[in-house]
Amino acid sequence: MQPARDGTSRTGSGAPTIYDVARAAGVSIASVSRVLNEARNTRPETRDKVIHAVAELGFAPDGAARALSGRLKEVVGVIERRPFPVGPGIDEDDAFADEAESLQFHDMINRGIEMAAQGRGFDILIRSVDVNDHDAGYRTLALARKSDGLILHDRLVDPEPLRKLAAQVPIVTLAGVATPETVNVSGDNASGMRALARHLLDDHGYRSIGYVGGYADSPDSLARHQTLAAEAAASGADFCSGPNWKGNYYAAGGALVVDRLMASGITMPRAIACANDQTALGVMNGLRRHGIDVPSRVAVTGFDDIAMARHLRCQLTTVRQPIRDLGATAFEVLYSMINGDEPAERDIVLPTRLVVRESCGCGMGA
Repeated sequence: MQPARDGTSRTGSGAPTIYDVARAAGVSIASVSRVLNEARNTRPETRDKVIHAVAELGFAPDGAARALSGRLKEVVGVIERRPFPVGPGIDEDDAFADEAESLQFHDMINRGIEMAAQGRGFDILIRSVDVNDHDAGYRTLALARKSDGLILHDRLVDPEPLRKLAAQVPIVTLAGVATPETVNVSGDNASGMRALARHLLDDHGYRSIGYVGGYADSPDSLARHQTLAAEAAASGADFCSGPNWKGNYYAAGGALVVDRLMASGITMPRAIACANDQTALGVMNGLRRHGIDVPSRVAVTGFDDIAMARHLRCQLTTVRQPIRDLGATAFEVLYSMINGDEPAERDIVLPTRLVVRESCGCGMGA
């Protein structure tokens, strides 16, 4: 027997439950809740189906409806992480001082979540935590108590706390790692970075390439790093990475990487691949401040294809992933889990594709 999240049986044995009504009516438990609580936004055909199922099953809704209304909130919590502050050495006169107020990638994902949630009659609550905070503590648990399910960005919670949290509330992660208790939604990092690497190494013939990473423990950044390193090794090219190449997914972090590298006196590689587009914008800015032209001296590429990548003076070569679809997919999977459905798959990977522009050297000479 599999218990429902409100403690009732879903097997159909004994007294009928709210899940039996939803199954018989062919609607979600959220719809049953709205009908039983006489919500004004319920469609007439949905109400008729639920009322018919209630009568057919002999369901006594009063107590169950009160229990469900206390449990089902029609709210999904979304938690993202970012550095506070953006990075050391950044002051209000810096070009990237207000970058933390413009979370382009997160905003686009959250917009996808929001649009999907609106279609299901759900609201979303968004909370941010520091990039180094992996504790499933008060803030995460507090949001879980206010929500029917959680969507967590970029390995926000470590595996063991995540497992315990998933026992209390359905969870979908974005750019995390799939587990037996949770579902992960991500872009195809390996395929996208492989296509980008082959373009730089084979089409352009670059013999040295560096990688500016994102958060050190980010599964997305790690996967992109691993693929790029493997492709460089297979081509016999020099590959540059390490502590001095660590960024934080922000343009400010990318600019600081360039400053560190220039201060160390190393020779810049012929191409620099960045963990995401915002990092690439910072790297391009940093290189130009040091008198290094992009792309004639150093080619620079990104990952994501945010809108800004298409509107630079030197347009950014990058890997496009369906950012809004990542958010929408995460919500739809979570919605099905909230309604008691077993996910068809635990690791959902959406396609990516290479977008070639100017910053890699195309059309401007290598």
